Amino acid sequence: MKPFAPLLVFAALLLTSPAALAQKTPARSATTADGRLDLQNGDQFVMQNGAVVRRRDGQTTGLSQNVRLPGGTKINVKSGIVELTTGKMITLKEGDYVKADGGVMFATPQNAAASRGETAPPDAKFNEVVEVRAAPSGANVDSRLGELNRRVELMAQKIQLLNQKISLLSQNNPKAPDTSQLDGQIKALDEQLRAVK
Repeated sequence: MKPFAPLLVFAALLLTSPAALAQKTPARSATTADGRLDLQNGDQFVMQNGAVVRRRDGQTTGLSQNVRLPGGTKINVKSGIVELTTGKMITLKEGDYVKADGGVMFATPQNAAASRGETAPPDAKFNEVVEVRAAPSGANVDSRLGELNRRVELMAQKIQLLNQKISLLSQNNPKAPDTSQLDGQIKALDEQLRAVK
């Protein structure tokens, strides 16, 4: 039995070491073991207490590395700087968040205005935001398609008028041509386009 004693001690150490290691595992992180982000559709990346955290189902999880969303949006988790797919960069402020699809939602109108380089009055309020649309009914789809077709027709007319104006202005006449009639027609089309949703 004596030759087996060191073997038993060694086996006991091997069996207890995983339990000891399991006790020392760090707090759950938002990334997988290979460094990729474990991303679900409802995830939000929120600026909270000066750092970006992931919010999923109301629970927040700290992030140890910067985030690159599948659509290409990049988020610096320490500074809150977000690089959009267009190349534009914005800085998240407290409560602002980025959705899993790369859309940015601002906590206040002031934050939204600041991201555009503008200012908003202190008493400014957001209009109601509804992110999820109800499934359209057959009548709604037909109505919407009619509106969109009308919009396309108006845009085609506007393009035609703009091309006429370009043609007039590009002629080498010593006297500038009168485009006021075309300008009036373009303005009328713009008003019609605004009326069509």
